[in-house]
Amino acid sequence: MEFPSSLTRSVVRRNHAIIAPDGYINSNVPGWTGGTVNVIINEQMGARLCQTLVTLTDTGQLTGTTEASQIFFYMVQGQVQATIGDDSRILTVGKFVYVPIGQSYTFKNPTANTQILTFHKVYEPLAGSPPPSVCWGEKDDSKAPVYMNDEALRIQELLPNELGFDMAVNIFTYQPGGNLPMVETHIMEHGLLYLQGQAIYMLDQQWYPVQKGDSIWMAPYCQQWAASIGKEPSVYIYYKNVNRFPTVL
Repeated sequence: MEFPSSLTRSVVRRNHAIIAPDGYINSNVPGWTGGTVNVIINEQMGARLCQTLVTLTDTGQLTGTTEASQIFFYMVQGQVQATIGDDSRILTVGKFVYVPIGQSYTFKNPTANTQILTFHKVYEPLAGSPPPSVCWGEKDDSKAPVYMNDEALRIQELLPNELGFDMAVNIFTYQPGGNLPMVETHIMEHGLLYLQGQAIYMLDQQWYPVQKGDSIWMAPYCQQWAASIGKEPSVYIYYKNVNRFPTVL
């Protein structure tokens, strides 16, 4: 049975959004060629970050220079050669590179259907703390400690916990049946992508089924709670703003 094209799990609200892949419309980004670029989260919806998902053909390439915004690149699938300044490395699934402002980057020679997640944030300097440098790394479950004494929950911090960074990117793993121990209400904003499994998410007192491939935006003070469902862990990678005094712009 085919469902009408008017049906979707995507929802966009004042302070949160669920973006499912069925509604993607491609965008053009200068220097990002040979594939598709989907802008998942952006300032146009009220966010203060940008999140994209890039899918490359085997001739695809990303080139540019960071200016006001820093960029975090995470490999969702495939393989690509990443060059940041004079440093060149092969990135495979689960590997990442953080590119600070004022830095050139090139991603080339991808395998077909390589998929790269990006988080962008305008960098806020902090007096007395040097700006971050390029940071390479990878998902590693051995570096994911238990969260709040619950063995069903583990978080790996991908970026250094240093004051020079004004953004954090973490991977949160819920074992089957695992759930957040509280309804969170906080100043941090989130953008996230589900990498594995299924879950139920509560956002602003609304309930949503989510699964691998779905993205979520949560504005500051959007109440949130999640529980893993199904027979495999649910895993998502998420952004949040950190280490800066809250101000009114």
